[in-house]
Amino acid sequence: MESDPLEGAAEISQPRVIEPGYTISTVTDKISSIVLGQRQRPGWFLGFGVSFLLLMMLLYAVTVLFAIGVGIWGVNIPVGWGFAIVNFVWWIGIGHAGTLISAILLLLHQKWRTSINRTAEAMTIFAVLCAGMFPVLHLGRPWLAYWLFPYPNTMWYWPQFRSPLVWDVFAVSTYLTVSLLFWFVGLIPDLATLRDRARTRAKQIVYGFLAMGWRGSAVHWKRYEMTSLLLAGLATPLVISVHTVVSFDFATAIVPGWHTTIFPPYFVAGAIYSGFAMVLCLAIPLRKFYRLEDFITTRHLDNMGKIMLATGLIVAYGYMMEAFMAFYSADIYERYVTLNRMAGPYAAVYWCLIAFNVVVPQALWSRRVRTTVPALFTLALIINCGMWLERFVIVVISLHRDFMPSIWRMYAPTRWDWMTLFGSIGLFLTLLYLFIRYLPMISIFEMRSLVTETEGERR
Repeated sequence: MESDPLEGAAEISQPRVIEPGYTISTVTDKISSIVLGQRQRPGWFLGFGVSFLLLMMLLYAVTVLFAIGVGIWGVNIPVGWGFAIVNFVWWIGIGHAGTLISAILLLLHQKWRTSINRTAEAMTIFAVLCAGMFPVLHLGRPWLAYWLFPYPNTMWYWPQFRSPLVWDVFAVSTYLTVSLLFWFVGLIPDLATLRDRARTRAKQIVYGFLAMGWRGSAVHWKRYEMTSLLLAGLATPLVISVHTVVSFDFATAIVPGWHTTIFPPYFVAGAIYSGFAMVLCLAIPLRKFYRLEDFITTRHLDNMGKIMLATGLIVAYGYMMEAFMAFYSADIYERYVTLNRMAGPYAAVYWCLIAFNVVVPQALWSRRVRTTVPALFTLALIINCGMWLERFVIVVISLHRDFMPSIWRMYAPTRWDWMTLFGSIGLFLTLLYLFIRYLPMISIFEMRSLVTETEGERR
């Protein structure tokens, strides 16, 4: 079995380091020991237990939904879209940062992505799985979800391709497929490292099977780099196209508050905004809990804070232009929707949205805030809450007072809505805890490459 060329390089000349005290072998030891260690810390079991309880709550809520129907939710007429679609758009947005960090920054040769790309890629897959669940549950008859796919059948029944629901199916399934392939291909060299370092026969077999015969030869590295670039090229347009398609769910309708051309870029910027906020919400606790401050440095936090600031300004511009065009158009319905958001029965939600997504994030102009871990973590949580409120404002406030005042009605989520929302968070965290336990959260081979490059620059 051939050894990894990077490991062999460590034996030549002087030790190569990233930070003082780190060599190629010590970097490999530290990251792989998190997975191959015999015992996990009590904190991992506590977090996994809480997440698993939330997941069980989701399964219970979904079981009741299947047995009784969507009437257990707070949806009504005219608010036919409630928490299900709000959560769907929110989760899809969260998944965008992983593709941006992994694919676009890879093509731009940004080395600072190395320490966070693996966790971000996993976050993308888990978020898309959570998102894809909600349109199916919202169908009313979710066991017929396969009707949305074009498949050979004797009745010649085909999906209505002018339906945004069908667009979502193709966009989300394509996004999940490419993201999953990109994530797994990036894992192959690290799976081979875990295979070679595993002490039990069972782990050697499992990691060896997943490593697909990787030996670290020159041919393998050449094919790996070519495949990674091809998948990155495929994934890059998906960052824009997927959430653009999601925005078309609203923009192609004639409902006031939805029928606007600014939605595609505004949704994409908001997706990256919330996605990077979620990456920070995950990276900061992992950095502290597993003592990875030398790998996920303040430079990473600072750069992600800058991206959040930039995309947050685009989102703020979208809010302003949406309000401006509502009044500039002289459309009485559009004007009323804007005034209803600002001063109607859901005004508190709207102003919380403005505070969370526009006002508070202005603190990111300060480098001290961007490099202060507690402040940045708090800001990331606030932004994620604000982006969820944004989806609530777009979906619910635009629907609850339609063209006909005779059917105006308030929307109030039930306990089943809340259970489904927090249960989906439990699903996301459960998958994340399993990922941390059985797979390396930081790319081992890319960190070893940085060791070599850093030493070469010093010479």
